[in-house]
Amino acid sequence: MLRVSQVKLKAGRPQRDLEKVVLRILGLPFGTPITINIVRRSIDAREGLFYCYTLDVQVPDEGAVATDRRISRVTTVKYRFPVEEMNPGPRPVIVGFGPAGIFAALLMAEAGMSPIVIEQGADIETRTQQVENYWQTGELDLRSNVQFGEGGAGTFSDGKLNTNTKDSTGRNRYVLETLVKYGASEDILIDAMPHIGTDKLREIVPAIRGRIEELGGEVHFLEKMEALVLENNRVKGIVTDKDTYETDALVLAIGHSSRDTYYKLLEQGVEMCAKPFACGFRIQHPQSQINQALYGLPEPGDIGPAPYKLTYNTPEGRGVYSFCMCPGGYVVDSSSEHGQICVNGMSYSNRAGRNANSAIVISVTPEDYGGDGPLAGVEFQRRMEAQAYRAGNGAVPVQTLGDYCRNRATEALGAVEPEILGRWAPANLRGILPQLLEQPIVDAIRYFGSHRIRGFDRDDALLAGVEARTSSPVRIIRNDRGQSINIEGLFPAGEGAGYAGGITSAAMDGIKAAENVAMSRKAR
Repeated sequence: MLRVSQVKLKAGRPQRDLEKVVLRILGLPFGTPITINIVRRSIDAREGLFYCYTLDVQVPDEGAVATDRRISRVTTVKYRFPVEEMNPGPRPVIVGFGPAGIFAALLMAEAGMSPIVIEQGADIETRTQQVENYWQTGELDLRSNVQFGEGGAGTFSDGKLNTNTKDSTGRNRYVLETLVKYGASEDILIDAMPHIGTDKLREIVPAIRGRIEELGGEVHFLEKMEALVLENNRVKGIVTDKDTYETDALVLAIGHSSRDTYYKLLEQGVEMCAKPFACGFRIQHPQSQINQALYGLPEPGDIGPAPYKLTYNTPEGRGVYSFCMCPGGYVVDSSSEHGQICVNGMSYSNRAGRNANSAIVISVTPEDYGGDGPLAGVEFQRRMEAQAYRAGNGAVPVQTLGDYCRNRATEALGAVEPEILGRWAPANLRGILPQLLEQPIVDAIRYFGSHRIRGFDRDDALLAGVEARTSSPVRIIRNDRGQSINIEGLFPAGEGAGYAGGITSAAMDGIKAAENVAMSRKAR
């Protein structure tokens, strides 16, 4: 198979014109029969608007192809579950039904293991009603909210599927193909920055759950794990607030906000450590401004709203960068504890909101947390979120960039109108982040405005805070068999275990967990 990269086609030209461009690159006569499969598609706006493709191409005679740096030979890998025969054993248990738990359960069900899933939150239909009630009234359900419930935190997000995780096993492709199978657009198979949209995720996840149940798995909603059952440092089961389950294989896919569960695991001796993450604020601009700056058009039509990805390094070596950028999206109150406010970003599948938003976050390490122990980062997050709650008097605090730079409370907004799901209030965000992180955020935004996106640092750009859950501040330490280093049969997985960052990487880690459980039962 030949792979041809950097194949450009002007936006608006029919896709069938790709064949002409490819034949020209290959040095083959027009009319030569070839088969083209699109591997990747991105936007190149440096000199007009172009689609830029990576293609896999089959030709009658590879020896007749011209020499060109854009042409290489590749072998594609299709995912295959690595274990066919397993010894009998008790049903595996999975705690958490976010991306890691969903894909762990699906793979186990397909392998005949009939997993039992325990999820403290509600099913998507019920959960959506609870979340919308919280956004309107401020009445928070601690068990079922933006962070917890069917689909995990990703259900109320943009549904971005890009990942930096290297994959030689085909897991990444398997995740995307599975999402398409259960309702996602086939565009996610080729887009360089694929996304589903929160509205589509709410349809896809229950469809996957239906398949898991059809194959003999069970998903128990509104049930919470209270403790591990251990014997000689081995998992024997779990105790929930409703029942006790015997198992020798427990997948912990608890999500990055399961703070009370971290404390219970620590009390039971599970080895874990603090890890770095990033924190900052959401920033909103008119999407038309971002489109104009990046595409040269305020409304780019079929290409869709422009995304961005920005990075900056401080003189002290900290990274400041955009995170979870949502074109045509909304800032979301994603709190899960009383007396605390945290935010995230969300887009629907059409990305038709007025504003673009992203988090502008700065890296922090355990040395910044102001405490010792594996859960010092959790308490660091809580302090920032409590300060955000106080700043907004229980609502999402919002401040113009100009007022933040001048350290004065916002009293009147400019031309940028907030697009926020949840209650919000004008405020002063100073003091939410530790003081040593405040100026680097400002410096980065000024740099982005002068070097990357014209007007990014406009005075009336809106900041909202606090974005403190970019990833887990904790890692549950595991060995090369995917098990806890000191508890046999405990398989930490996904974002909550500290081994993923986003829907796709968490799903891939859930697949690995299913593989590792199967390997632990492999017939000799």
